[in-house]
Amino acid sequence: MNRVIIVDDDAVNRQMAGHLLSKAGMRVTAYRSGQAFLDGVVDSGLPDLILLDIKMPDMDGFETLHRFRKYSSENGYADTPVIFLTADEDIENEQLGFREGAADYIHKPFDPQVLVERIRHVLDREETISNLKTEAAQDQLTGFLNKSAVSTQFPGICTGFQGCLMMIDLDSFKLVNDLHGHEMGDKILIIFSKLLRELMPKDSIAGRVGGDEFIVLLPGVTDEKEASDFADAFNVRLISAAKELLGDESDIPFGASMGAAFLPQHGDSYEKLLRLADKALYVSKIRGTHCCTSYRSEMDRGSADGKTESDLQTLSTILGERNVPDKAYQLNKDAFAYVYQFVIRYITRNKHSACKVLFTLYLRDAGGNYGESCDRFDEHLKQSLRKSDIYTRSRFNQFFVFLTDIREEAIQKVIDKIIDRWYEQNGHQVDIAYEKEYVTMSDE
Repeated sequence: MNRVIIVDDDAVNRQMAGHLLSKAGMRVTAYRSGQAFLDGVVDSGLPDLILLDIKMPDMDGFETLHRFRKYSSENGYADTPVIFLTADEDIENEQLGFREGAADYIHKPFDPQVLVERIRHVLDREETISNLKTEAAQDQLTGFLNKSAVSTQFPGICTGFQGCLMMIDLDSFKLVNDLHGHEMGDKILIIFSKLLRELMPKDSIAGRVGGDEFIVLLPGVTDEKEASDFADAFNVRLISAAKELLGDESDIPFGASMGAAFLPQHGDSYEKLLRLADKALYVSKIRGTHCCTSYRSEMDRGSADGKTESDLQTLSTILGERNVPDKAYQLNKDAFAYVYQFVIRYITRNKHSACKVLFTLYLRDAGGNYGESCDRFDEHLKQSLRKSDIYTRSRFNQFFVFLTDIREEAIQKVIDKIIDRWYEQNGHQVDIAYEKEYVTMSDE
């Protein structure tokens, strides 16, 4: 229900307008003077719209609007739309009112239907503008503030804030996209944002600043233990939800690493807090245990040469083998293309060999479930191939396999073993056809 304030020294106008608007489903408050309105709005809060008479004793409508705008600005409030009420036909007054920021003019005596329709029009317009501003500041997938909104809003919010600025990075999120596709990645982000909202303290603020990077302000979280407890509780729920989406057999070490800095202990400068939380997050990523690390001053100390300790080892840990499933490496088509191009270059220039195999499944038994059989063959390849092999599902019934570092005489044995084992375990609901191409240094 919209709240409208009427400011008019004429009791009849106040009563008539109040009756019409109440009947139209609006909540109405009326004041007989500009000063009464300014005093009252401090206690009752801002309305959705103000009907303001121009000609009033002691303080006219223009002066009232000027003081009200000043009050709103000093307190950080958005401009409330104002419609002037006037019995004059003075065009100069109308022009002055619009320059002062009036949303509309209504002449007295007013037509009841015109009054209600004009007010509804202004309210609808304000709602549309508000929605557009919200959308412009919002990440569409998670509903959190987007990167631009974070950079403009967080510095002001940090001033006087008591709590924690926490950076959150989703571990192995790229692997989710690579192995399960971007649609699954979006589902993970949606469930992540839902769980974060449920667990964050009241009045927390969250923003998405990268594909898998987030910043949150958590009021009341003021020490290392509270931040760590929050991270642990969140990861328990996030990892469980991810398992449901990805499947219990998923080898992706998915979770969230976090870094925390505290306000006001570490200051209230957003830029400084961001740097400190980022340093703490870096330590969490090194640990690789889906944890939260709180900033400590020793994190600023480097080695004698000015470099941080063990940079190579750190990067190797973050990028390394712990993120790779102990099975054949399945990639989506986009990721597969980059890896394929690199491997082709490598084997042709270093006297290695490989084989490309395209498996295609055709339905034989009309009573069988074709799609389910293709899905099972996907998993069959993952289990049958070596850890050094890669493959992608190019179509729902077609799989492009890249057997790396293999001798030509061994290729047929590998293919036959994959097909024979499939038939032994799954029967003959589908026929499996294949094409193969051997790749050597001479193919460069």
